[in-house]
Amino acid sequence: MNNAELHEPMIDSGEVLLSLLGNVAHLQLNRAQAANGLDIPTLLALNAALLRCHGERRVRVVLLTGAGVNFCAGGDVHTFVSKGDELPEYIRQATLLLQAAISAMVHMDAPVIAAVQGFAAGGGGMGLVCAADVVIATESAKFLAGATRVAMAPDAGLSVTLPRLVGQRKATEMLLMNPLIKAQEALSLGLINQVVPDTELFGAALAYARKMAEGAPCALAATKRLLWTGIGLGIDAAMPEESRTVAMLCRTRDVREGLAAVIEKRPAQFEGQ
Repeated sequence: MNNAELHEPMIDSGEVLLSLLGNVAHLQLNRAQAANGLDIPTLLALNAALLRCHGERRVRVVLLTGAGVNFCAGGDVHTFVSKGDELPEYIRQATLLLQAAISAMVHMDAPVIAAVQGFAAGGGGMGLVCAADVVIATESAKFLAGATRVAMAPDAGLSVTLPRLVGQRKATEMLLMNPLIKAQEALSLGLINQVVPDTELFGAALAYARKMAEGAPCALAATKRLLWTGIGLGIDAAMPEESRTVAMLCRTRDVREGLAAVIEKRPAQFEGQ
């Protein structure tokens, strides 16, 4: 690999960065100050970056990372709270964009490798993890479904992808009870593929991606399609129902209470309405 191939910026500013490292596209969520929480501008940028990956013939593998100490803490709860009565419409738009990103990850020819540090939470963090084809995490990484914690429901395809990865019973527990899953448990459950020391994440993930990129691109793409189309119901059929459910739940007071409780770092007091 010559020097020109080592790092070719494709998107070098904004909420999502993209660069080409040989045949590996490095796609980075770039809102470290907000734990890479997903708001509409970030989701628009993520979709644009995924489209660039899809359109670039040199990309054989996509490496997805998050800037800062967390991979992705889910939706941006501060933005959600600020929307007040407009929250249902905002969530509807955001979930549609998140669906588009998840679908792009699943349907692109290039396998997607997620490198996770800190928290991967909510439909954003967990959704991206479960839509990736391979996941490498640090020893201190933590995984949390989190939707019902704020009186919402799973989105980003989690009602399909999580049971597929960890089994129906464990997925039910994770989605209804929101246990904090640490890296070694995530590995034993099959949620992730590999655990590495905290200081070695990017190097280990990039080496893995480069090794995978050495494979035959058409064979990798065909195998990926076979794996994803074998899910059963299919992620594309599940996500619209998730979106409708989440939008409906956002009309309840419990959603606002759950979001406020997260921000105020206190137990939520749900009223079932």
